[in-house]
Amino acid sequence: MCGIVGWIAFQRDLDKERPTLDAMTATMVCRGPDAGGTWVSPHAALGHRRLSVIDLEGGVQPMTVDTPDGPVVMTYSGEAYNFRELRDELRRRGHAFRTSSDTEVVLRGYLEWGEEVADRLLGMFALGIWDGRTDRLILLRDQLGIKPLYVYETEDGVLFGSEAKAVLAHPAVEAVVDRDGFREMMGYVKEPGRAVWKGMREVRPGTMLIVDRGGVRERVYWRLEVDEHHDDTETTVRRVRELLEDSVSRQLVADVPLCLLLSGGLDSSALTALAARKLAEQGAQARTFTVDFEQPGDFRADEFRGSPDAPFAREVVDHVGTLHSDIRLDHRKLADPDVRRAVIAARDLPFGFGEGDNSLYLLFKAIREHSTVAVSGESADETFGGYPWFHVPAVQQVAMFPWLTAAQPARTYDQELTVTTLDLPGYLAQRWSDTVAHLPSVPGEDAHERRMREFCYVHVTNWLGTLLDRKDRISMAVGLEVRVPICDHRLVQYVFNTSWSMKTFDGREKSLLRAAVRDTLPASVADRVKASYPLTQEPSYLGEVQRQVGELLADDHRAVEFFDRTALTEAVRGTPEAMTRDGRDACERVLDLAVWLDLYRPAVKLS
Repeated sequence: MCGIVGWIAFQRDLDKERPTLDAMTATMVCRGPDAGGTWVSPHAALGHRRLSVIDLEGGVQPMTVDTPDGPVVMTYSGEAYNFRELRDELRRRGHAFRTSSDTEVVLRGYLEWGEEVADRLLGMFALGIWDGRTDRLILLRDQLGIKPLYVYETEDGVLFGSEAKAVLAHPAVEAVVDRDGFREMMGYVKEPGRAVWKGMREVRPGTMLIVDRGGVRERVYWRLEVDEHHDDTETTVRRVRELLEDSVSRQLVADVPLCLLLSGGLDSSALTALAARKLAEQGAQARTFTVDFEQPGDFRADEFRGSPDAPFAREVVDHVGTLHSDIRLDHRKLADPDVRRAVIAARDLPFGFGEGDNSLYLLFKAIREHSTVAVSGESADETFGGYPWFHVPAVQQVAMFPWLTAAQPARTYDQELTVTTLDLPGYLAQRWSDTVAHLPSVPGEDAHERRMREFCYVHVTNWLGTLLDRKDRISMAVGLEVRVPICDHRLVQYVFNTSWSMKTFDGREKSLLRAAVRDTLPASVADRVKASYPLTQEPSYLGEVQRQVGELLADDHRAVEFFDRTALTEAVRGTPEAMTRDGRDACERVLDLAVWLDLYRPAVKLS
């Protein structure tokens, strides 16, 4: 995995702008700690930071192919999991390869097929190709948006980068967050293509941008399509298993140590079991890691978690035979302001998942001491209907993003800001309406099936983006590549078009996934009820959070202005054991916002 940056300018000589390109590229060192490089011509400047995963000696970037009509140069982040098949086809077409990297396969694929190379790629990727034969730039992002790619249009071209910070490093870009940016941050609904920074946007998933002297045009090469599903349940389960096995097998290819993130839940356990079988065929043993916390006393069940992960993870380890380690996190590190600062700097944004982000960062940092690549289960709940709110009749009746309906947000933000200035309720209602308006119906689909299709659609196109963004930023902050086999667009497309009655054919959540992998798992794990990402139950963690928020209140920090001061004051005055979920969330968010405001010092323009 890597970090990419670029600057295209048709009305200036970029040969004189190397210091700016170097500064932009330097922001991506965390994503690519192993090597870096730049390539500059009069109108195109590309930068790259590399995390070496395949072909450690080859694959140096930016990668160039000189042609009689000009150079073709690529800066590339990600993995093309079908690169071996593509390389074989390209060889048959006369291409010779200097490396064994997938990078060269993608570049030569462009030379052979042009824009249509996008239709052939299977994987997670974000790339920029400068075609010196025609003086045009191709920006390309994978089908589900697993890898990020930001773009900022200028008067005579564009700037782009893997993260917003790469674009913000350019002196012409001011860090401004306006009304729409704050709506995006506070709404917990990630609109495809939107960035919170004024003037900046993301390349949409499944989309290519073509930049030349005539401007910027967009080509959508893949989208989640609605189609009739004709397979019966048995055939569907078998097909899900085939797609899972193929995706897992492809994503085990690496020339560096690889591991699996194992929670003991259905998703991660299924991936672990399938991966362990495949690796055993190759004479290798799967390695797994589980996060846990150092805390006194026994586990206490709550509304989010009915059981601890460790016993279930251990059952999977014993069942499939992995080399396993528990990563135990200390509450003092979780509450360390330097950890929160590192997380916010990685994400470029506040309003994440608070302690959950901090623990993920510490987990990845510990794993990175042993592995360079990790496999994770993102998109299983979105694709197969796993979240609890999918199955609550009252939530199903509401035409709104279901995770927002289920959360019933508390009045912890300043109401003048959210209701009057931002009109957040109206904004979210419009966003829901716009998102589902163009989703076709299936013949014979009743109102309930339609609503559940809408729920599945917004989870894949909106909520999943939030989780992929989180996982990418936090993992890449420590130079760890995370692969997500269930995000294979072939699998997501196939399951999306199954009916809700088929997705729940056994009366439970994720029926198709459970049936597809049950034979690989202990029965207790296959039947386990979904649990949320673990949080520490150590009261001292919340006590330290209360202390830090108290300091913000005493200092009258700018971040406090965005919240209900009375609610914050009440949250920090009680005992940690008595803190409500709303109070905890408010404290985490104000701390995140304070760090972000101090780090980025953005110009906030809400009028």
